[in-house]
Order: sequence, then C-alpha cells, then structure tokens
Amino acid sequence: MSVELNHTIVLARDNRESAEFLARILGLETGPEWGPFIPLTLSNNVTLDFATVDHEVPLQHYAFLISEEEFDEVFRRIEDAGITYFADPQGKRPGEINRNDGGRGMYFHDPAGHGMEVITRPYGSGGS
Repeated sequence: MSVELNHTIVLARDNRESAEFLARILGLETGPEWGPFIPLTLSNNVTLDFATVDHEVPLQHYAFLISEEEFDEVFRRIEDAGITYFADPQGKRPGEINRNDGGRGMYFHDPAGHGMEVITRPYGSGGS
C-alpha cells in the first residue's frame, strides 16, 4: 500500500499572516486563496492549508527537513527578522541551534504560536 500525506489544515488567528510568515521564512510562496484556506505547498507536494478560526488556536508542532544550504538561508531570515529561536523544543536554549544527528536544527514560533522546527538531518539518522 502506498500512503502519502497530501495536505493538512493549520489553524491560525489570521490565515494569511501565518501562511505568509512561514513562506517568507522557508523561502516559499503561498498559493492562491482557496475557500477559507491559504495554501503553502512544500517541495514534497504536501500542502499546509492555513485557516483562520475565531477561537483559541490549539498549538501544534511542524518540523521541516531542509538542506544545509537552505538552513543557512532560513537562519539568516530568522535573524534578520529578529525572531527568537531555540536549540530545544522547551525553549530553554534561546539564541542557539542544535547539532542533533550530525546536522543542525532550531525551533521558533509562528504568529499563531505553533512550534516550528527546521532540521537538516532526520532524527535517528546517525551522527553525534
């Protein structure tokens, strides 16, 4: 059986603000508004459909696997925007990146408060 994630809905206080924030950080472009959604399609064709809700947004975690070169670009955008980032998901190591599994990674929050993560090596892939 071949099963692939096609899309998921990301709840936000403002769908456009959140979608454009993540697109800017990751170096992507949002798609055209479709119904209540602002789509952001990733390179593996998974789409994050950002939807505005008028209630408290339950916080979620989204991790993105990127190349070392892309990490440098994302890191620069985060620093240029003055976004606080962390080496750990608990936020106890602000202003640091991690070197898990021989790669690099960091955590930051989007406008809705979701925990975003970028990594250059999948967890458990080896390295130190």
